[in-house]
Amino acid sequence: MSNVNVTIGGRAYTVACAPGEEAHLRALGDLVENRLRAVPGLASQSEVRRLLYATLVLADELHEAREQLDRQAADPVSDGDDPAIMLEQLASRLEGVADRLDKTSPD
Repeated sequence: MSNVNVTIGGRAYTVACAPGEEAHLRALGDLVENRLRAVPGLASQSEVRRLLYATLVLADELHEAREQLDRQAADPVSDGDDPAIMLEQLASRLEGVADRLDKTSPD
């Protein structure tokens, strides 16, 4: 086991982790710390309350991400990011342009 120091809410914590996970755990600590800094008015709150807010903010982000994944799974082409659909749409548009050019070019 390895020990990593993370700072959350202005306080340093020593956390155990598996070897090789140190950088990832530090990054997670930074993520929580950054979320805490983004919530105004927490400086006067207790440590437990600041951590509660950080947890709620992160849980809300996770919830929104899961909802977005569910929406994409239900309708994967709604954002138009499916390459096959995009190619079909592009081909259709090019055919339309070619048709218009054929109609307007002198014979």
